[in-house]
Amino acid sequence: MDKKRILITGAAGFLGSHLCDRFIKEGMYVIGMDNLITGSLNNIEHLRSNVDFEFRHHDVTTFVDIPGPLDYVLHFASPASPIDYLKIPIQTLKVGAIGTHNLLGLSKDKNARILVASTSEVYGDPLVHPQTESYYGNVSPVGPRGVYDEAKRFMESITMAYHRFHNLDTRIARIFNTYGPRMRLNDGRVIPAFIGQALRGEDLTVFGDGSQTRSFCYVDDQIEGIYRLLMSDYHYPVNIGNPTEISIRDFAEEIVKLTGSNQKIVYKPLPKDDPQQRRPDISKAKEILQWEPKVDREIGMQRTYEYFKSLPIEELYKKDHRDFADHNKK
Repeated sequence: MDKKRILITGAAGFLGSHLCDRFIKEGMYVIGMDNLITGSLNNIEHLRSNVDFEFRHHDVTTFVDIPGPLDYVLHFASPASPIDYLKIPIQTLKVGAIGTHNLLGLSKDKNARILVASTSEVYGDPLVHPQTESYYGNVSPVGPRGVYDEAKRFMESITMAYHRFHNLDTRIARIFNTYGPRMRLNDGRVIPAFIGQALRGEDLTVFGDGSQTRSFCYVDDQIEGIYRLLMSDYHYPVNIGNPTEISIRDFAEEIVKLTGSNQKIVYKPLPKDDPQQRRPDISKAKEILQWEPKVDREIGMQRTYEYFKSLPIEELYKKDHRDFADHNKK
């Protein structure tokens, strides 16, 4: 019982499962929680027999009760790709609003420090480049992506309200595009989409003219940044991402070269409210956390490609991760 205890929501997801690994490695007892709408038990199967890990199948938008003490809470439960949050828009709003409220209340009751996973999407389609934490963003609350963007903006607001009003010990991570093993091939984000198309022998689909940019951070770097932020004494939002920027068109060409495929790159109309630029200013993370990414994209992408190649062939052709019909009614 001398181990620190941490609750990680979204534990069966991409980032959540890597966070479980990290905090077990740090000598903590990890309670993983997930409703498995977008997460997969395969991501945490290697932890099921670990004495320092327990899993709870639970939806954080309903009351969350954890017996015993808690030292930390990491709130990472949320759909995180456009395909997911456009299919389950109400659930996306609820997990960012009601789920966050429930976990802030739990943290207050347990006197636990909480870190919430916000996103670069709070900046919307930015008019400032690169994006600093002081930028308020350019977001349409009624656009199709608003269900995710505004859920995360509310998350930040209520977290700061609990910090100011209840003196709760809070942290806010603004996470930029992250990639690596355990991403879902069918989650709609650009890296698994491109690699999945290459592995299936399909042409690579670029939306718009491909001039829009993204900045990709390897998962090991992201987890290190999150860990350092949790252990810091800084309460305001911090960008955690890789400032190395690349256009989607150039990135598609990198994928063709990486996979050794001879697929063409085809162009389709740009989705509504798709951000044109995405690059974090990480000056604050460097100063406060002494953190910056270390893994070059070439190395990280090779590791990611090897992971996707190792998946069963049926994963390549799976269209949907879950039947979202029931959740659309909630």
